[in-house]
Amino acid sequence: MTEIRTPRLLLRRWHDDDLAPMADIHADLQVMRWIDDGAVRDLDRTAGDIERWEEEWDEEGFGLFAVELLASGELAGFTGLSVPEFLPEVLPAVAISWRFGSQFWGQGYASEAAQATLEFALQDRGLDRVISINRVGDDASENIIRKLGMVPERTTVHPVYGYPLHVHTIDLTEFEA
Repeated sequence: MTEIRTPRLLLRRWHDDDLAPMADIHADLQVMRWIDDGAVRDLDRTAGDIERWEEEWDEEGFGLFAVELLASGELAGFTGLSVPEFLPEVLPAVAISWRFGSQFWGQGYASEAAQATLEFALQDRGLDRVISINRVGDDASENIIRKLGMVPERTTVHPVYGYPLHVHTIDLTEFEA
């Protein structure tokens, strides 16, 4: 089983008891405002999401990690790698992403988890390039992207929802873990 420990976090595969806390995160309008059409997701949709995330692990050898706080055992959200099939113009590519409960914002957890995920991408999975895709105006994600050392590659439009997206990239052969 793939696990990564950071000073405060455990990045791991998904457990059955992660469904309810992840559904709570998906039910928060603040969290979801930058995701797809901004709609919240219910328990069934979240279960389907987790199932797809686990399938990607099996198919690609990477995926979205559940992020657990070491101090409390709480599920804080996710971070990880995925193939951004919704945006064909960037393929082939592997994208890093994250989503955390709003009660965990502003504490550096997303940056810590994303940094560990980039190290995993380079050292464990041998990837030489990772991108990040975020909605224009999502300043919190932009801050994390900058901390990771990613640079702008292009601005494009979401093919389904029509809003502008920023695509950033990092060459992992130059990444300093």
